[in-house]
Amino acid sequence: MALMDFIKKQFIDIIQWTEDDGETMAWRFPMAEMEIQNGASLTVRESQMAVFVNEGQVADVFGPGMYKLTTQTLPVLTYLKNWDKLFESPFKSDVYFFSTRQKIDRKWGTPNPVTIRDKDFGMVRLRAFGIYAFHLTDPKAFHTTISGTLERYGTEELEGQLRNTIVGHIADIFGESGVPFIDMASNQLEFGNALKAKMEPMFQAYGLALDSLNVQNISLPEELQAMLDKRIGVNIMGGMQAYTQFQTAEAIPLAAANEGGLAGLGAGVGVGFGVGQQVAASMAQSLNPAAAAAAPAAVAPAPTSAAAAPVSADEIVATIEKLHGLVGKGMLSQAEFDAKKAELLKKLG
Repeated sequence: MALMDFIKKQFIDIIQWTEDDGETMAWRFPMAEMEIQNGASLTVRESQMAVFVNEGQVADVFGPGMYKLTTQTLPVLTYLKNWDKLFESPFKSDVYFFSTRQKIDRKWGTPNPVTIRDKDFGMVRLRAFGIYAFHLTDPKAFHTTISGTLERYGTEELEGQLRNTIVGHIADIFGESGVPFIDMASNQLEFGNALKAKMEPMFQAYGLALDSLNVQNISLPEELQAMLDKRIGVNIMGGMQAYTQFQTAEAIPLAAANEGGLAGLGAGVGVGFGVGQQVAASMAQSLNPAAAAAAPAAVAPAPTSAAAAPVSADEIVATIEKLHGLVGKGMLSQAEFDAKKAELLKKLG
């Protein structure tokens, strides 16, 4: 057995790495107790680099190509081992391969909303997510600061650090920009560029190059987004007054469908008569502004005291006409209209 081990030590003459996945960034060539034959062949494929490490100290670095390992091609290792130029014996050294292929479509996002000041809304909480891409450029820096002596080091072990650092700079980028939330969607490219510039020094310190960083979405938490949607709806309707009229129009069919009909909205005769006129006027204005402009203005709500002013015949007739208009628009049933009409006509008697 000892003889076989001795023979195996003399014939480590091919050193190479065939990547079997797209996530491994650093891989240690399996040396076991074997030694490298002087004059052995080192093959470094495109998108790879190789590093010889002597007793924990990085020695020679190789880019893509095929090399014959001699004291001439291993100058740093030769110096560290005190070899002379004629040294031809097998030797021991750790050999690490590094993948320089670009790692694309790496996702980042805020696990929790970040709070910033906004000139339109005051304090707001924002969410953001996007993608980034990077690749390894300096195997020596990566080996000494990240992967070390591990047999294998993959992107899954590194991405948590990279992603969390990106997220940690989001609040700074948003706050320093001074861009209000409403305009952020149109500035996502600029945010991505600014965030990339902030992150590049950290990537370089790890022996990496940050190739791209994109902000794909900036949003509010659901509850705040719902409030913003309502505010946008108010503005689209033409302001708060028009929005109130719209809500009134929406409420009338519901009230008519309930027991008591429009009386539930205060559209009854007597105490609720003035309110009923306002409801009808608001409805008419929201559905037909031109006709509403020509219609007489609604009277103020009648006092709730027993000494309320009597209702004039003109007011009763105007109210009947407006309620009849609601029947034509399908917002009052004929039966409800007839009942209200009969009640109002009694006031004329």
